[in-house]
Amino acid sequence: MLLLCVESSCDETAAAVVRDGRQILSSVVASQVDVHALYGGVVPELASRHHLEAITPVIEQALDEAGVGIADVEGVAVTRGPGLVGALLVGLCAGKALAWARGIPVVGVHHIEGHILAHLLETELAFPFVALAVSGGHTHLYRVDGIGRYRLLGQTLDDAAGEAFDKVAKLLGLGYPGGAVIDRLAAEGNPDAIDFPRPMLKRKNLQFSFSGIKTAVMNHVRGRDELDQKAVRDIAASFQAAVVEVLVRKTLLAAEQEGIDRIVVAGGVACNSGLRRRFADLAGERELQVVFPSPRLCGDNAAMLGVAGDYYLDNGHASGLDCNALPVWPLEQVRVKG
Repeated sequence: MLLLCVESSCDETAAAVVRDGRQILSSVVASQVDVHALYGGVVPELASRHHLEAITPVIEQALDEAGVGIADVEGVAVTRGPGLVGALLVGLCAGKALAWARGIPVVGVHHIEGHILAHLLETELAFPFVALAVSGGHTHLYRVDGIGRYRLLGQTLDDAAGEAFDKVAKLLGLGYPGGAVIDRLAAEGNPDAIDFPRPMLKRKNLQFSFSGIKTAVMNHVRGRDELDQKAVRDIAASFQAAVVEVLVRKTLLAAEQEGIDRIVVAGGVACNSGLRRRFADLAGERELQVVFPSPRLCGDNAAMLGVAGDYYLDNGHASGLDCNALPVWPLEQVRVKG
C-alpha cells in the first residue's frame, strides 16, 4: 500500500509517503522552532496558525519528493492524538479531506504509537519488547506485544524528561529548545561535579519524576550573578547524567520484571547521545537488544505513522471521516487485533 502520512500534533508540520509500512519514499518536516523560541516554549495558537500555512506545501513537497501524485496514494494515516487540539485538527482535517476527495481510507494513528514503532522502518525487531517513549511531552514505559497491543508499565508523575531538559536550559540561559544544547555542553563537562538527585530510583515501581531534578538545578544556580562556561558545562553534564540514570535504570527494571530482553527507546530525547551511550554500554553487559530509531525518526515526523497506518488499513481498521482529534488519548486504549 502507498500511504500518505500527516503529522501536526505540536509544532512540526510533517508529511511523508511510505510504501507497505516499511519503506520511506519521502519525509518532509517544517519546524516552528524559530517562532516559539521567542516565548521559551510552544504557543498553541501560533502553532495552529503556522500549521494552516504549512500543511498544503508540506504535503505537496512530500508527494513530489516521492515521485508520486495524489492519484497514486491508496490510503492516508494521520495523527489523531494526543497533542494540542488546534494543531491536531489541522492535520486531521487535511488528511480526511484528501481521503474523501480520492475515495480512499483514512486512519487516525496515536502519536506515541508512531514513535515506538518507528524503528520498524529501518530494522525488524521481534515482539514483545519494552518501549521507553521519552520526549518533551511524554515519559512512558510500555510493554508492546504487537501493533495495537500495548500495556502501560509506568510514566512520569510530573514533568516529562524532555520538558525538564528545556526548563533547565532556560534556567541556564541556553535558549529553546534546550535538549540538544545541554547534550552538547554535557560532553564537555564533568558529570560528577554536582550530585543532583535521582528521584524514585529507590522505589521498585516504574514511575518517573523529573520536577525535583529541575528544582535542584534551580536551587544550585540561585543567587549566582553569573555562571562561567565551565560551571554551565558541569551543570549540564551533571543534570544529564541524573536524568539518563533514572531513564535507563527504570527501563531495565521494566525489562527485568516483564522477562523481556528487547528494548526500544523512542521520541525526541532518544536523540540524546548520553542516553544512547549508556544504553549501548549496558546492552553489551546484560545481553540486551536495545534499538534506537535514527535521529530523523526520533523527533516528530510523519513517516513514523506509516507502520501502524499500513497495518490498520491492511486489516480493515479504517477510522472513517467522522473521527475527531483526541488531545488526551492513553495509548493503552488503542486495542486492535489484525
